[in-house]
Amino acid sequence: MAKYKIVHYLNQFFGQIGGEEEANIAPKVEDGSIGPGNAFNNALGDKAEIVKTIICGDSYFNENKDEVQAAIKEKLNEINPDMVIAGPAFNAGRYGMACGGVAEVAYELGIPVVSGIYPENPGYDMYKQYAYFVETSDSAAGMRSALPNMADLVKTYIEKEGELGLPEEEGYLPRGIRKNIFADQRGSKRAVEMLVAKLKDKDFKSEYPMPNFDRVDPVDPLENVKDAKIALVTSGGIVPKGNPDHIESSSASKYGKYSIDEIYEMTPETHETAHGGYDPVYANEDPNCVLPVDVLRDMENDGKIGKLHDYYYSTVGNGTSVANAKAYAQEIAQELQEDGVQAVILTST
Repeated sequence: MAKYKIVHYLNQFFGQIGGEEEANIAPKVEDGSIGPGNAFNNALGDKAEIVKTIICGDSYFNENKDEVQAAIKEKLNEINPDMVIAGPAFNAGRYGMACGGVAEVAYELGIPVVSGIYPENPGYDMYKQYAYFVETSDSAAGMRSALPNMADLVKTYIEKEGELGLPEEEGYLPRGIRKNIFADQRGSKRAVEMLVAKLKDKDFKSEYPMPNFDRVDPVDPLENVKDAKIALVTSGGIVPKGNPDHIESSSASKYGKYSIDEIYEMTPETHETAHGGYDPVYANEDPNCVLPVDVLRDMENDGKIGKLHDYYYSTVGNGTSVANAKAYAQEIAQELQEDGVQAVILTST
């Protein structure tokens, strides 16, 4: 069997171009393998070989997704590979979204994709149906285990000619794809057996695993809103005009803290939204629709609240990982407590 011809997708860092200062480079194609691609070639042996590497900056990809996907589609058509390897991206949100975006293009062309990702990376949940994602650790410190695991899956795919078994059998994350199978026992009997096992505190495996959600107990209500200091926090992406902190329109890797001291309402000249997950027209025409500074100033002047906090916090919720969102919340909550804020109005889109 001839070697599989593989195209490898990397971001600017793993493509050995540079760090965050090079995150805005447009996609480029290099011959052969680069960086982690060299380790893939060694692990794949006579099964496959990386013949081309596509490199693109994380910010450039996510801010110009349609353009980049079109360019990558054109390159893949020219190269005509047997497979694409993307990443691994670990828990890097923008990188994960880019690897997923590449997988989406390859899927449309009928090219299989193997990638590596941390399960909480938003790229996995959004693009899992387009690629075989191998679970990795949350950082590049896990590269030594990620690469051989991904290479093993590539070799298995080749050996089985694309007929992979269930995720737990082959070593990839669930893709959200259902397939009809013939079972030895009818559904009612299997359900009763699972229920009996659960009642007896025995191990059982659900055929339809449910998602896990954190339970957050509400704090006690405010006793006196008229004396309370209230802050605004939003995942709707409202930022000062020009987005000075360059908060990403999707899979935000940061949040911003901005002064509203002496600002009585937001205007199209002073503020806008950086969010890429909803139509920005109305939010840009009237940012108060997402961040109600004008209403809270009226309430402050009428004595209905004690004071509006001098700063608001903003990020983009679109595709942002749960892990990042939780980290932002912990940092913001700590600052608000230190500033004597008693309540927060959290707005979305």
